[in-house]
Amino acid sequence: MSSLSSIYIKTETLRTLFETLDKKGEKGIEITISISDEVNEYDQNLSGFVAQTKEQRESKKTRFYVGNGRTFWTDGTIQVPKKKEETHTAEVVAEDKDDLPF
Repeated sequence: MSSLSSIYIKTETLRTLFETLDKKGEKGIEITISISDEVNEYDQNLSGFVAQTKEQRESKKTRFYVGNGRTFWTDGTIQVPKKKEETHTAEVVAEDKDDLPF
């Protein structure tokens, strides 16, 4: 184990996530966790937001942040895990609804 962190997500954010997933007919959601070397004014160094596609990142679409947190233990090393053999699956493209937050 390399680190332990926690993230706090407000009830209203969870409700928004659930309602959006329900409207899109999705079974789940991918959250990207960003860990910074610096802490903010609340001693937090971690933020989470809904994962974006390459196209969304390139078009500078606004991130939907879900919460903030902090790393509370680490052994000082975090490594990127090696990928298992990739399998090819068909990607379903969901229609983009402007009234949804992500």
